[in-house]
Order: sequence, then structure tokens, then C-alpha cells
Amino acid sequence: MTDYFTLYHLPVSFHPDQAAVKSAFYELSRQYHPDRFAQAGGTELTEALRMAAMNNAAYKTLKSSDATMAYILKQNHLLEDDEKYALPPAFLMEMMDLNEAVSESEIEPENEDAAQMATNALNEQMELWDDATNLLVQRFEHGDKSKELLLQVKDQYFRKKYLLRIKERIDRFATR
Repeated sequence: MTDYFTLYHLPVSFHPDQAAVKSAFYELSRQYHPDRFAQAGGTELTEALRMAAMNNAAYKTLKSSDATMAYILKQNHLLEDDEKYALPPAFLMEMMDLNEAVSESEIEPENEDAAQMATNALNEQMELWDDATNLLVQRFEHGDKSKELLLQVKDQYFRKKYLLRIKERIDRFATR
């Protein structure tokens, strides 16, 4: 698998320069557009299609901070597709109150106070997640590429996935 950062001539970063990502995407899109190789056929067309697909996948990944985080973890062999990660019990205990507030809002949709409490609690957790993750990302960006640091990033990745599932529940009852 080709490294997307190498493909785009960018340093490995959890927050790649979005203007550079877009510029590289458009440059490679022009270079490998299948229409340019329609007459060539054979291996040239096949290679152009492969590069166009890789370019699209790279752009999709590097324009999303969550996808970039997952990508870097996968590149370092620390994240697998459909991995069942065990979040720390302390985190899950913290989430119990939030889940209860969400459940109360689902049971009593007319109770706007419960819905607001659930939303506020989720926003608070997302801010805590942001603060903790930003510290880890800063260490990475300043040269700490250690496995220990990346394992902490992995933990934050799964915490956010958990929080986003709660957000989906809140959004569902908010749109009723």
C-alpha cells in the first residue's frame, strides 16, 4: 500500500496542510485522469485507474481528521479494521451518567431539560476529548513518534467513536 503522505509529498501529520492536500489531489487528478489514457489502453490505462483510485482514497482520508488519525494508526500497525477495542473501565464509568441522561431524553422526549442536560454533558466530554487529544497530537507533531504515544492516540480515537455514537442517539431524539 502506498503511503498517502508520500504520495502527496507531505510530512506525516494528524493535521496535514489542507491547502497542500487539495493542491496535490488536483495535480494528481489531472495527471492520472482516465480520459487521458483512454487511447493508450492496456497497462497504462490500468495504472492510471489505480492511481486515480489511490488519489481519491488519499484525499478522502487526509481531508478528515478522524480518518487521518485512523490511517496513521493503521500505518503503524496499531489499528485493525473492525477492531474490538476495550475502553478503560474508568472512562466507561464516566459515560454511565451521560448514557443515563440520553436514555432519559429518549424515554421522555418532551422533557427538554433532560435533552439539554444530555447535550451539555456530551459537549463537555467532547471538549475534554479535544484537549487531551490535542496534547498528544502536539507531541507527535514535535517529533514523538513513539509506540507509547500512538497507543494513547488510539485510546483517544476509540473514546471519540464512543462519544460519536452517543451523539447519534442525541441527534435522533432531537429530530423527532
